[in-house]
Amino acid sequence: MNIDLLRRLCETPGVPGHEHRVRELILKEIEGLFDDVQTDALGSLICRRAARKPAENGEAPKKVMLLCHMDEIGFLVSHVTEKGFIYVQPVGGFDPRNLFSRRVLVSTDEGDLKGVMNPGGRPIHTASAEERKKIPEVTEFIIDLGLGEKAKDVVKVGDMVTLDEPLIEMGEKVVSKALDNRVACWLGIEAIRALGDAEHACEIYVAFTCQEEVGLRGAKAAAYAVKPDIGFGVDVTLSCDTPGVAEQEQTTQQGKGFGLHVKDSAFIADLGLVKEVEQIAVEEEIPYQRTMLKGGGQDGAAAQQAAAGAKAVGIMVGTRYIHTVTEMIDRNDLKAARDILAAYIKRH
Repeated sequence: MNIDLLRRLCETPGVPGHEHRVRELILKEIEGLFDDVQTDALGSLICRRAARKPAENGEAPKKVMLLCHMDEIGFLVSHVTEKGFIYVQPVGGFDPRNLFSRRVLVSTDEGDLKGVMNPGGRPIHTASAEERKKIPEVTEFIIDLGLGEKAKDVVKVGDMVTLDEPLIEMGEKVVSKALDNRVACWLGIEAIRALGDAEHACEIYVAFTCQEEVGLRGAKAAAYAVKPDIGFGVDVTLSCDTPGVAEQEQTTQQGKGFGLHVKDSAFIADLGLVKEVEQIAVEEEIPYQRTMLKGGGQDGAAAQQAAAGAKAVGIMVGTRYIHTVTEMIDRNDLKAARDILAAYIKRH
């Protein structure tokens, strides 16, 4: 498996509205895989691969769209004090309990600067018992670049801030920040590579979308432009198969295959499409598990609701410790997600 590609994707910073560096990486990686590549006004990358054979019924080829968002959760600089301490606003959903004592990367016009993030206030040695119990809001955290007053000369309001951690491999697991959703970017590339010379009758669109973490914004515009017949929301989902979580709340179990996503708060998958993907998985011996989320959404909802609508389903990779720098996937689940996407396309 091409874990080097996943590493490069995860370690490239790109929060909502600042996905340009991820997009440039993908552009270099997909050379020769598609017949047409466009960047839309929001910054999403829309890649088209024409049908390789006529449809059996002589009709126009069906449009099959994979939606893979490029953005990771992160921050934008909101204020720099006279002494050079940086305040931020989040772009995406953070649990502040996971932000204590983090290393960060502040991306400026002059380049990336290393920094540290901690909550403002007294340290443990001088804090009261009540202060030690408090969980600060994200906006109460500060970033220190070690530059003092010089920080105001290089850091601007609106600059991107990302958590700074490398991808690591642990047995069958891969751990990194930004697996949500560079996993999908990897799948959008590797599923097309896996097609080889397959003669598919459908017209394939892979949209590497912007600003999913703040409301599926890029996917809405991209799906409206393409007007797909079939939409695949490609994303990660929860894998809460860890201590302290009831069995009925686990969503997925790692190592049990890709997640066939049938419902979240933004969409309900097309029943016929769910059954079709399930049948292909069985016939191709690709492990899978049905998944649902009571909250959250993914880009498949945008495809489903664009223009006159589309049939849609989600293809997910279960992820432990989601929205942290220790997001963890099982490489067998990643392979299964790649294989089902390629298998579906080959049959259409």
